Amino acid sequence: MNFVFISPNFPETYRWFCIRLRENGVNVLGVGDAPYDALHPDLRRALTEYYRVDSLADYDQMVRALGHFTGRYGKLDWVESNNEYWLELDAALRTDFNINTGLKSDQIAKYKSKRRMKDYYRQAGVPCARYAMATTLEAALAFTREVGYPVVVKPDRGVGAAATYKLRCEEDAAEFFAHKPEEPYLMEEFVPGVVTTYDGVCNSRGEVLFAASHIAPNSIMDMVNEGVPCFYYVDKEVPPDVEAAGKAVLRAFGARRRFFHLEFFRLTEDKEGLGRRGDIVALEVNMRPAGGYTPDMLNFSQSVDVYQIWADMVAFDQRRHPYQGEHRYCIYAGRRDGVDYAMDMDELHARCGEHARLFTRMPDALAGAMGNQVAIACFDTKEEMERFVHDAFALRI
Repeated sequence: MNFVFISPNFPETYRWFCIRLRENGVNVLGVGDAPYDALHPDLRRALTEYYRVDSLADYDQMVRALGHFTGRYGKLDWVESNNEYWLELDAALRTDFNINTGLKSDQIAKYKSKRRMKDYYRQAGVPCARYAMATTLEAALAFTREVGYPVVVKPDRGVGAAATYKLRCEEDAAEFFAHKPEEPYLMEEFVPGVVTTYDGVCNSRGEVLFAASHIAPNSIMDMVNEGVPCFYYVDKEVPPDVEAAGKAVLRAFGARRRFFHLEFFRLTEDKEGLGRRGDIVALEVNMRPAGGYTPDMLNFSQSVDVYQIWADMVAFDQRRHPYQGEHRYCIYAGRRDGVDYAMDMDELHARCGEHARLFTRMPDALAGAMGNQVAIACFDTKEEMERFVHDAFALRI
């Protein structure tokens, strides 16, 4: 099997996808814009060949790279980046090289357009926020008269909460439209809720081989735009209503052979037209792993190796490695440079003791949303997690 991994060096932990593929007997071919010598030694060992391009955004160079691999190794079986930023590139390459193990260009829009996602949520029977295309201020004001303030504006094809804003009044709306980017934007009614996810891997029949759920008590939009403390945790188990909604959404989208990251709101208050407090409401679908070090957090929390599970799906279309231990809460704290915290990272690590799992830096490209300093720990109780969050974000007096 010839597998082309796009940008295998970023984020750096993605090298484990390539390592596990190689251990499964897959011929792993990398394409990236980093110099070969800059690749992690373990990644270099996992790759049969690495083709460097000046830019992954230069499609002609990408076609030449895959043409080179085809000429040297024969028919290509997979192309994948597992990276939101390159999903459309992946699909275009599959289309042009007739690779049938993933989404092609005519299928990718439903996973990139937040507007089109809503049609599939309805098919799945999962409620979602009302919306209107943010075309003009007049149209926006008509929508706010229907749903009230606040409202949320977001790019139709944006990544995560980037360039997403909450508008609290007519003046905010006027300010937004005075500087609105050219790209299409949605305006949605505000949903009072806590982001709760359904993450995992499904096979060629859409069967879920592994699933977990993480929860972000603070608004992701506020983490990005206002710098509020960034923390979230992987739950010990997937709540039954999240699993039911997640599987229904996967069926509606026809998800196959993918790592998936589905986002929902759990309502924190009753919301007319959406449900009662505690109900699940659809937010967004992502056909790739959750960002940052979340795959590693899934491993720490669930006593698994999600890189291996995904590689087994690719090579064998099944899961070959069982759970290996207990489930624990795994929590992430993303601290920001320039803030005078009461504890430095060494002190926080010492305070965590045996609960500490990963203390490191977040790549600059992801730090705006997730913080610069990464502290990840595992605990048996929510009370222990709450103490960790307090210690991680307490300021020096």
